[in-house]
Amino acid sequence: MKIGIMQPYFLPYLGYFQLIKAVDNYVIYDDVNYIMRGWINRNNFLINGNAKIFTISLKGASPNKLINESEIDDDFGKFLRMIYYNYSKAPFFNNVFQLIEGIVEYEDKCLSRFITNCIKEICNYVNIRTNLLISSELPKDISLKGSDKVIDICKQLKADICINPIGGLQMYSKGYFALHGIDLFFLQTKETPYKQLNNNFVSGLSILDVLMFNSVEQVECMLDRYNLI
Repeated sequence: MKIGIMQPYFLPYLGYFQLIKAVDNYVIYDDVNYIMRGWINRNNFLINGNAKIFTISLKGASPNKLINESEIDDDFGKFLRMIYYNYSKAPFFNNVFQLIEGIVEYEDKCLSRFITNCIKEICNYVNIRTNLLISSELPKDISLKGSDKVIDICKQLKADICINPIGGLQMYSKGYFALHGIDLFFLQTKETPYKQLNNNFVSGLSILDVLMFNSVEQVECMLDRYNLI
């Protein structure tokens, strides 16, 4: 049984969805502290031809709150205008803009539930069928921290393989996970340049950018372009 565990991010990059597709169960890690200036409520988009961060407003954002205790305070009008202004000439704009409109109309403004719905909608759009679970809804030892908390979730779900994004190399030890009977791997995305609105490919953007410039079939191929380390 393969498992992935990550915080909920707003319209995250391609590698996030590669990880979801690579596992049997994907746990949205929503009962950990909100990270200020992280990627939970913001991401990079192609704005005026360059990678720029767009942030979704929150009500009383604080690192002392859990992600699932945080609330969105944004009507998404500015966000939709940003998308229209910068992506209306993209080849798949109509379908993707309709998808995003549906996502931002989601009525529950709890940050973790809102982003969970966003992730589910995009998974459906690109035909990812992985089982999505919510960390706060799982039985586990809440006194645990760091690697021990992740290992406990793996054990609860009877997972013997845990896959983490490549950034986790600095956080988690393969040897420590192995002591608990779990093989730990790190997913490294293979960059796949694609045609945007100009001749200079801007990498590392939100999945929205990928969807705007690529068909679902092309995105499905991209989802399988990675290495496990």
